[in-house]
Amino acid sequence: MTDTKTETTLSSDVTEVRAQKLKMLREKIGDVYPAHFHRTITNAELAAKYESLEADVVTDDVVTVAGRVYSSRNSGMFMDIHDAGAKIQIFSHKDTTPEDARALLPLIDIGDIIGVTGVVRRTKRGELSINAQEIIMLTKALLPMPEKWHGLSDIEQRYRKRHLDIMTNEESKLRFRQRSQIVSGIRRFMENDGFMEVETPMLHSVYGGATAEPFKTHHNTLKLDMYLRIAPELYLKRTLVSGLTDKVFEINRNFRNEGVSTRHNPEFTMMECYWAYADYEDIMDLVERLFSDLAMKIHGSTEFAFGDREISFKGPFKRVPMPDAVKQATGIDFLAIKTDEEARAAAKAAGFEVEKDATWGECLAFIFEEKVEQTLIQPSHVTHFPKDISPFAKEVPGEPRLVERFETYCNAWEIGNAFSELNDPEEQRARMVEQLTQAHARGEKAKQLDDEFLDAIDQGMPPAGGLGIGVDRLIMLLTNAPSIRDIILFPARRNKAD
Repeated sequence: MTDTKTETTLSSDVTEVRAQKLKMLREKIGDVYPAHFHRTITNAELAAKYESLEADVVTDDVVTVAGRVYSSRNSGMFMDIHDAGAKIQIFSHKDTTPEDARALLPLIDIGDIIGVTGVVRRTKRGELSINAQEIIMLTKALLPMPEKWHGLSDIEQRYRKRHLDIMTNEESKLRFRQRSQIVSGIRRFMENDGFMEVETPMLHSVYGGATAEPFKTHHNTLKLDMYLRIAPELYLKRTLVSGLTDKVFEINRNFRNEGVSTRHNPEFTMMECYWAYADYEDIMDLVERLFSDLAMKIHGSTEFAFGDREISFKGPFKRVPMPDAVKQATGIDFLAIKTDEEARAAAKAAGFEVEKDATWGECLAFIFEEKVEQTLIQPSHVTHFPKDISPFAKEVPGEPRLVERFETYCNAWEIGNAFSELNDPEEQRARMVEQLTQAHARGEKAKQLDDEFLDAIDQGMPPAGGLGIGVDRLIMLLTNAPSIRDIILFPARRNKAD
């Protein structure tokens, strides 16, 4: 990279070498981090514009490009620089490049960001290149890049130093671009379907809308303990009450003070929506249309690979009531069981260890999780959940122990959760009081009744279908990512000392 004369004056330590080169550059050119620089074309635009340029042709076109140096050959005569979209080769030769520009070459390291003005050409070998006429140092990198072809081999380092992971790993770069496409695709789909996007508070004085442990903080001015949002549900329903719109959605960050795993991160992205005068069957159709639309945008097909499996997002998805799924898997007919005691006895007889005070619905849900979830590889809607674990859903007509709720599963993961929303204010209050009693019995003394929400639905909330989609898990599926940390730019991680 450097010439022999320069090398003899530099330390053997790579970071010290770069620091010394920075000092030399400051003495030579002054500002090594200039504030003002304007390129005339991106590398991707350049490649598209000169796609038909024949080999061994030099144009008269002068352009200014910029990017990070990824490779250097022949003491800097040939350099590849990358911007966010593509790479371009830079050619610096005594016949075409002034001496003052070539004098910078020994001081340029891989990882530095440079600007180059020059003439566009196609080499004899067909490489689109710039014959450099001017080279400008834009950013001197004081740390070396990881070896380009292997990137960061340490998985934890990939998450901790995501900038280096993306810099050296095309798969990671593609995943995060696809993440952006998926999130914007969800937004466009919902808007095109007539939904209005809103923003609701992330700081709650009363946490609710889901069962989870919250993160707690304190507002100094208000002298008030507050909680980071675990779900936007209750605010979005209040929006329906207001009459602002009949179809509302929010793409939101939620925070739950729970475990970390390949499918869980303390902060995560959800899309929640509520559709007045619709029910959970309308929401099933919405989910299928949305998933199909996203698969087509990312893969050009509703079929795509996840690991060694082929997943199909082509609707309609399989639909199965939870009691039927459990009966098929275990032979236990929960609809024929009348009491909590009988449910616990049936579970124990089948070899399941349930809590000593587990209800009929909790036994059903537990066995479903143990025996059925793992079998749901292709997209499936599991319907008819127990009412005692679903405080915001309407009862199934003729079966008061079950509610009009479904969860969408794929690859054995829960991706979405939806209800025909409960809008009977008296029933809603009774269920929330019962939920609060259970929470206090579990030791969750900070849990409170959300009286503002209950006051709002006393005003009258229209019948509605509601949905929450785990955006991160959906992105994992669509980008073939085995861990949620692969699709969150900066995932939660332990301190280095831990």
